[in-house]
Amino acid sequence: MAKLVYALNQSLDGYVDHTEFAPDAVLFHHFIDDVRSLAGSVYGRRMYEVMRYWDEDRPEWGAEERDYAAAWRTQPKWVVSRSLKSVGPNATLVEDDIEAVIRGLKAQLRGEIEVAGPELARSLTDLGLVDEYRMYLHPVVLGRGKPFFAGPRPPLRLVATDRIGGDVIRLTYVPA
Repeated sequence: MAKLVYALNQSLDGYVDHTEFAPDAVLFHHFIDDVRSLAGSVYGRRMYEVMRYWDEDRPEWGAEERDYAAAWRTQPKWVVSRSLKSVGPNATLVEDDIEAVIRGLKAQLRGEIEVAGPELARSLTDLGLVDEYRMYLHPVVLGRGKPFFAGPRPPLRLVATDRIGGDVIRLTYVPA
């Protein structure tokens, strides 16, 4: 049975915004290894559109970016959206009955399925489907934006802390 993990970069004041901070080389390598190890990823429309950046090679990329893109492209993806009409390679559009789809994926896959996006994570938490939360805390304060948690959560229990790279701390929580 697979575990559903909500993992995302976040500022010290609790906001997510990929345009405001970037991973250092060590953290980026961590993310490459993470993507390689996943059974798949679940995205909402907005986060999927951000991640589609990795679908096409870019001349300015170095070896690390090409490695990440290769890992991302081969990974199965499920995109939850009622507005999209199609999705890219190795992706499946989920338009309704998200609970049944995610429960089915958890039952048939092994390893970790990562969910990206605060609003989607909230919906999946409300359905009791998120098994673990991983916050990658960056040493920046944004003062605005989309919060990591898009709503109340059940009590959480800290199970791990890791320093990754020079400045990022990963906090891992499970429902208490």
